[in-house]
Amino acid sequence: MSHPAPHQHHGPASHAHSSPHDHASHDATVLGVNIELFFALAAGGLLIAGWALGHFALVSHGITVALFVMSGLLGGWFAMGEVIQQLRQGKLDIDLLMIVAALGAASLGKWAEGALLLFLFSLGHALEHHALGRARRAIEALAELAPTSAHVRRDDAVIEVPVAELAVGDVVVVRPNERLAADGYVVAGESAVDQAPVTGESIPVDKRPVPDLAHANQAVTLDPAHRVFTGTLNGNGALDVYVTRLSSENTLAKVVQLVAQAEDQKSPTQLFADRFQRVFVPAVLGFVLFLLFAPLVLNESFGESFYRAMAVLVASSPCALAISTPAAVLSGVARAGRSGVLIKGGAPLEHLGNLTAIAFDKTGTLTHGNPKLTDIRPAHGVQDTELLRITAAVEALSEHPLARAVNRDARKQLGENVAIPSAENLKSLTGQGLTATVEGKQVHVGNANLFGDNQGDTQSKTQGPFLPDALRHDIDQLEASGRTTMIVRHGERYLGVLGLMDTPRQQAAHVIEKLKKLGITQTLMLSGDNPRAAQAVAQAVGIDQAMGSLMPEDKVAAIAQLREQHARVAMVGDGVNDAPAMARATVGIAMGAAGSDVALETADVALMADDLEKLPFAVGLSRASARIIRQNLWISLGMIAFLVPATLLGLPIGPAVVLHEGSTLVVVFNALRLLAYPGD
Repeated sequence: MSHPAPHQHHGPASHAHSSPHDHASHDATVLGVNIELFFALAAGGLLIAGWALGHFALVSHGITVALFVMSGLLGGWFAMGEVIQQLRQGKLDIDLLMIVAALGAASLGKWAEGALLLFLFSLGHALEHHALGRARRAIEALAELAPTSAHVRRDDAVIEVPVAELAVGDVVVVRPNERLAADGYVVAGESAVDQAPVTGESIPVDKRPVPDLAHANQAVTLDPAHRVFTGTLNGNGALDVYVTRLSSENTLAKVVQLVAQAEDQKSPTQLFADRFQRVFVPAVLGFVLFLLFAPLVLNESFGESFYRAMAVLVASSPCALAISTPAAVLSGVARAGRSGVLIKGGAPLEHLGNLTAIAFDKTGTLTHGNPKLTDIRPAHGVQDTELLRITAAVEALSEHPLARAVNRDARKQLGENVAIPSAENLKSLTGQGLTATVEGKQVHVGNANLFGDNQGDTQSKTQGPFLPDALRHDIDQLEASGRTTMIVRHGERYLGVLGLMDTPRQQAAHVIEKLKKLGITQTLMLSGDNPRAAQAVAQAVGIDQAMGSLMPEDKVAAIAQLREQHARVAMVGDGVNDAPAMARATVGIAMGAAGSDVALETADVALMADDLEKLPFAVGLSRASARIIRQNLWISLGMIAFLVPATLLGLPIGPAVVLHEGSTLVVVFNALRLLAYPGD
């Protein structure tokens, strides 16, 4: 039995993929009625009528034959259309094997067996399409969540406009219990928003206006309390939402499109099945042709040999193999999407299910990503105020989590009476820190790597003086207590060092424990932070090994080394700074990907909510998917291995058909069990 027809995706999920079954699927559904299933049931009715009338000799033999022929025509209608399409493309399809076998049985006068074969074959086709439609509808239901119109503030009035006409910068009025029509951030009003369709969060998230409109355009870096997404459901409060994305580019549209495209990303097992079929189908036809010459060496009639050949033809068709993996992949991807986990196809799904090692970024993944300024250590002769005001000036230009924390907490410490100078010429030094010009002098703010090694035996990388011993003592003391340190130099003068602390997520230790129970044998934390701060977090959450002071290229090298020890390795990060390491891993997993184009595009798996608990769910679901894929593979290949010798030894076509088509339905419904996988 061939692959089911990919359903046509509409709206934001539309894509250009097509297959030979697209036309069959389109023709099979008219006015909401599954015509293919109707044809199959009609074929079954005619088959039963022909058998009953013939068995009790109620009508002539010619009438029963006519009923069997009509049954075969209805049962083989869609399969015949498929065969014609495949032959025009120079391909030999599984449907061809079924049609040839049915015609062969009919030519021997086995009209009932031929009709039975086509009836069960068409019934299997129709039930596959109907069953797999459940999985596709779970995906397509997302696209239907987006409203078709929105209420927009324009010229001191609120007017209703089509969503397609919304522009970036519009302010949409979202009334209580309405679905949001656009991605953006809240500028007025407070409410709780049900984000389950996009992020999978089971509890509504409280939303409030952005406090600083000047920085609000950096929407991806905004606190989740301010950001909203298309298709989510507003609660009892009214909201004014500033639109940041067009309807064709919003998060919901991207998720639906990527999940739909995931059907085309084949898993290793599916690629094996495709290669197997390309070789196996012609081999079966050749073997059946060979069996037709059995009367030359065996004492039997051509009719007996022909009948055996047709039975072998039925037994050898890899119908169950063709559908087993796509059904499992589609069900797994759909189930994951329902809980806010985007898995981009069969390959990531299967690889994730076979992982033995996972590497984590620290900041924002295992920790809250919301560090606090905990320590202020000015250099000799420097006042706290000078250290904080110069540092805040530089960090105000950066959107890095550490920079935002310093800028926020430094301003609180200084109060409203202390003016923050302006900074310019900001330059980011990846993995080291920042430079900018403040009050006519260059300022360097960063870790020890920016100023030279920790032992002070090399000239500063910034071509300045060595770190003073007193400052180095402060750095060592802060890092020993798990702080992230930030050294500040203004011109040739060191102003001091700041200590920041990013606390581990409360659920991190529980998540690591769950992953180990699922079979993850090694966990590793990769951080640009100092090694002692990284080690402190690793010990707190139960990570096996921590590596600190890593540049992006160092993380890539660490992943490469981990892959030498483990066949399949995942990297969990934010999808931006960790993109190179995620690309090097077997599976790249992005945390909190909702609203982030980079995370959605670079990751193989995207956890839409900033919720670490989704990771064990994703791994567990993938483990279950991998098990079902293996089960289906053994069921489908095992049935072929049993039926081929059985038919060679005399098993009739009828029982062969029942067993063959039964195995196809078994693998489909086995795969659909994934839709009920627990996890919410």
